[in-house]
Amino acid sequence: MSETAAVIGMGLMGCDISAIFLAGGWRVAAQEPMTDSWPAKRERVRLSLSQLGADPALEAGLTLVATLEELPFAECGCVIEAAPERMDLKRQVFGVLDRLVPAGIPIGSNASGYRITEIARDCATKSRMCNLHFFLPAHLVPGVEVVKGEATEDWVIDRFFAIMEKLGRMPIRVSRDEPGFLANRIQHALMREAFSCIDSGLATAEDVDRAVRYCFGFRYLAAGPILQKELAGLETQLAAGATIYPSLNTSPEPSPGLAKLVAENRLGPKTGRGYREWPPEKAAAERARYERVLAAAQPLLRDEV
Repeated sequence: MSETAAVIGMGLMGCDISAIFLAGGWRVAAQEPMTDSWPAKRERVRLSLSQLGADPALEAGLTLVATLEELPFAECGCVIEAAPERMDLKRQVFGVLDRLVPAGIPIGSNASGYRITEIARDCATKSRMCNLHFFLPAHLVPGVEVVKGEATEDWVIDRFFAIMEKLGRMPIRVSRDEPGFLANRIQHALMREAFSCIDSGLATAEDVDRAVRYCFGFRYLAAGPILQKELAGLETQLAAGATIYPSLNTSPEPSPGLAKLVAENRLGPKTGRGYREWPPEKAAAERARYERVLAAAQPLLRDEV
């Protein structure tokens, strides 16, 4: 009999995480309170399975329930919370999981901005809780951060690490839950400079995107930043850093240009405007292209995961 994973919340993240487990031979029991959305959730899972190169019919292994109390926790190998990014909601969910999930079953939160130390602060079993941070779209981005909170025991990290490896993911151990964990800390350092380049008039948003995608970012598919610099020679990085670092943006505040766009409700496709104009047909086409490129990259990395 296949193992079962419990998934809390069936937004895009929950659907795609469910597809990862289903493609790996698990069954999934997922909680989604909006029962009228269940057909759409199942359709998203089928699409994600197909993008993974798996049989969309595996969606039959997904059971949907409306309440946490209906989930078969005693049959589960792990529990993953993917509820909306609100601290009050996540604490409420973890309070229920603390009571309902039998001992010995690890519980992970997919929270991207909240520390598990704070989410599980009042839980009696917080030692079996960690952050398990996927990146949108979860089924097409291989990396998953397994983040240790202040109370998290080592076996929890080891268990989730092993599960993710068996599912063909690339787990990343993060030794403490600093804000942003690991990947987002690195990403936000890049984003601060990217927005600064736009604010200062050094380049447009389009050219910033081109510089990342087609220059150094292109190499990251084959090698991370440290390996790439080792291959090039660390002395070149030291010399370049001495020249460039003094002029980099080090502001503790987010970009003024970004703040202005948000104040004007120019959030991107969700509001129709950002740095670019986003009519609905353009937004749909760009999202489809984005996922198509990520799906096409899967075979390149499959042998390395």
